[in-house]
Amino acid sequence: MNGTPVHREDMDTPRTPLPVVLAGARGHGRSHLLNIRRLEGRGLVRLAGICELRPLDAAELDGIGAPEQSADLEALLASTGARIAVLSTPIQTHTDMALTAARHGAHILLEKPPAPSYAEYRRMADGVEAAGVACQIGFQSLGSHAVPAIRRMVAEGAIGELLGVGAAGAWVRDEAYFRRAPWAGHRRLGGADVVDGALTNPLAHAVATALALSGATRAEDVEHIETELLRAHAIESDDTSAVRIVTSAGTRITVAATLCAERSSEPYVVVHGTRGRITFWYRQDRVLVQRAGHGPVETEYARTDLLENLVAHLTDGEQLRVPPAATGAFMRVVEAVRTAPDPLAIPTAHWHTEPGESGPRRVVDGVDALVDASADGLRLFSELGASWAPSPRAVAR
Repeated sequence: MNGTPVHREDMDTPRTPLPVVLAGARGHGRSHLLNIRRLEGRGLVRLAGICELRPLDAAELDGIGAPEQSADLEALLASTGARIAVLSTPIQTHTDMALTAARHGAHILLEKPPAPSYAEYRRMADGVEAAGVACQIGFQSLGSHAVPAIRRMVAEGAIGELLGVGAAGAWVRDEAYFRRAPWAGHRRLGGADVVDGALTNPLAHAVATALALSGATRAEDVEHIETELLRAHAIESDDTSAVRIVTSAGTRITVAATLCAERSSEPYVVVHGTRGRITFWYRQDRVLVQRAGHGPVETEYARTDLLENLVAHLTDGEQLRVPPAATGAFMRVVEAVRTAPDPLAIPTAHWHTEPGESGPRRVVDGVDALVDASADGLRLFSELGASWAPSPRAVAR
């Protein structure tokens, strides 16, 4: 995750734009489509093709151009000669799509989470490595220059001895959110793992960022994991959950997340030390350092776009920010969630319904304060006195 990004506009030698195919251009994939268009404007890439079950219409392509479209990724890669495949498809398709791209020699930007199970993650990572192509996992927060800066501060003892890392995510999602796609809100679908939960998909960045700030990114960096998985909505997966990870170095990491918040707030990670703390609002690249004997210092950091970093890796040998190996610890958490007992329903006495943007939404009473208290005290919901939290907790080793 080190390395200074290369800014193409500062280079004298023009480059041939790398042809890119985007698989999944609607929903979240729209952000990838716009980012590809941005990098096209800088001469770094060229959108050669879009893979969608239903082709994008003229309105959806307005300002984008006229790329080749097909529902067959393999055929599209062959016909376009794409150097890069950006994959923003359902979670359960990630491994097969990545391996299809790898077979065609296309380098990959794979949306998070990289896979729905640890076995599928290993199949993807091993297959990509064997094919000799580069793969970047789409944890955009790990492109923030704040991550290595915080790691340096911790290593230099800026906040004393590391005590632990807490993360908090409190978002509002209405009931329609869990009907946005056939796989939404599912742990399994048609016999295949999906594991679409608060910790593993919408607030997965909180988990991955907390692991990165603790220095535990590889699978072998995780010693054991405790999970508390709950749901207020009538879904199969979790919408209000907490996890504790103990690393091989003995560091405690807790992440508390809910999609049933009283009000949405910016998710953050707190690094606790014996002489202070560092808070990182990872979507804003904003860092607050609070130390004994010093005034608070707030800094905003730059961010390296992960597709741009992949292009720089291919053209200039720049180090990838988020290769598959850097998500092994995160995938250990996904596996712990996957193999844990199904989420417990939060009793109706502890949640209520409010109007949302697209219909009703469910709100867990007092959950915002509990999420913050978890990050502050490195405790799980059950340890904070939440009567609806499960006990005993599911533990994975």
